[in-house]
Amino acid sequence: MSVSDKSEVKKSGGFGETLSVVVQALVLALIIRTLLFQPFSIPSGSMRPTLLEGDYLFVSKFSYGYSHFSLPFSPDIFSGRIWASEPKRGDIVVFKLPSDPKIDYIKRVVGLPGDRIQMRQGVLYINDVPVKREKIGEINNPDVTEQNRPVDVYRETLPNGVSYDTLELSPNSIGDDTRVFEVPAGHYFMMGDNRDNSLDSRFTVGYVPFENLVGRANVIFFSIAGGASPLELWRWPSELRLSRLLTSVNSEPPLKKLEAE
Repeated sequence: MSVSDKSEVKKSGGFGETLSVVVQALVLALIIRTLLFQPFSIPSGSMRPTLLEGDYLFVSKFSYGYSHFSLPFSPDIFSGRIWASEPKRGDIVVFKLPSDPKIDYIKRVVGLPGDRIQMRQGVLYINDVPVKREKIGEINNPDVTEQNRPVDVYRETLPNGVSYDTLELSPNSIGDDTRVFEVPAGHYFMMGDNRDNSLDSRFTVGYVPFENLVGRANVIFFSIAGGASPLELWRWPSELRLSRLLTSVNSEPPLKKLEAE
């Protein structure tokens, strides 16, 4: 007696299965966006020359733990942070604006809780000690500086050894001399690398609560100049910044890159 094989292959397809795949993909994307990485675009020039308008970044959501601002739409369902890890001096951070948490800002952490921060004649002082600052040259590239002239570039090195370039658009700007800011516990002092064109903790941004941190900027995955949209494929040949694609935000400073190219 033979045994016949009556097994069948189930036909795939159909609306229900398609819907299931779509829902699973959306849930996976939501988990990645909430817990791992979230894309952000740079809308302003406050972080020039490190970040340019038209840069698209991946921000690691897990770097500092999770607050309710880590969730889509920021529902106020818990306070504080889960699995908290404090930012390091020099980190480039996306955070919710304290005065309006619907708005995302991106700046560099220069002041930690308990620090005394002050600008004196364009020099950053941390706890009454000047941060190492040296003029290293000029950038004459409007795409980098947003200016149709050469712009002085200074390299700062923070006490923990983190180095980065800053622009000096004017030798006597309003933010070059400030009062002493005493950073409260649980807060951070943020500044833009484009020191003369950055609305940051020296001004109306103020001290940023730890809870407001969204994540640390890590990688530039796309970059396009001229105010072009990534969807405008016909502008890619002239506006795409190939040298910035898939580069680390914390790699060597921009002037070094320009000198090497």
